Amino acid sequence: MTAATHTTSPSRDTLPAQCRPLHIGIVGCSAEGAALCYRTLCTEGAALMGRAHAHPEVSMHTPSLADYVDCLDRGDLQGVADLMLASAHKLARAGADFLICPDNTIHQAFALVQPRSPLPWLHIAEVVAAEAAARGYQRLALTGTRWLVDSSVYPDALSAQGIACVRPAEAERTEINRIIMDELVPGVIRAPSVATFQQVIARMQRDEGCDAVVLGCTEIPLILSDANSALPTLDSTRLLARAALRRAVAGH
Repeated sequence: MTAATHTTSPSRDTLPAQCRPLHIGIVGCSAEGAALCYRTLCTEGAALMGRAHAHPEVSMHTPSLADYVDCLDRGDLQGVADLMLASAHKLARAGADFLICPDNTIHQAFALVQPRSPLPWLHIAEVVAAEAAARGYQRLALTGTRWLVDSSVYPDALSAQGIACVRPAEAERTEINRIIMDELVPGVIRAPSVATFQQVIARMQRDEGCDAVVLGCTEIPLILSDANSALPTLDSTRLLARAALRRAVAGH
């Protein structure tokens, strides 16, 4: 089963063609992360476009999350890539100019996606790494699903910026993964789980010398921010959305 949403900026049709923002395509995976990304695009567009309620045109395609999870459980990155590419082709037909995927975990398959994609992409970890470098961070704690934290997605992106990536301890990874998949993905927020994240981050600041934390699952910003984290946070969901807005408004 697939779900699609398509909204049009009220300003797009009234602007000269050369001034129209690019059409953003969202390759969705999990509902809460995709929804937060979509909402950020729509609510923060006006500040960049200089018109109340304005935002670039946005389309989203989302296959069943179960299909992605099945591929991840069996280590089938080609299967993950095929799902992402199916969305990419549908979004290209809908008129998108470029693509984003507000899901860190499935970026493991990005190298299999990019050469076959009908459209260019922004890479979520590269966006986060660029922001970390701009803020002068040197050693980042990484939070996310077990699939993501065990992968090279963030170590590769951060090392390209000269930044170290520190993973949580084994037991911490397991518990964080459980909270994400069993609670945050279905939209359940529990105070003890928030406290678990806070404790892990505080320990990584104290014991590992981390100077910021990557919220490397697009649902984590639902429960963590600079306001309740011992470390400054890098919100991968909103950072990706804001990078997409800048690209769309710049027109290239």
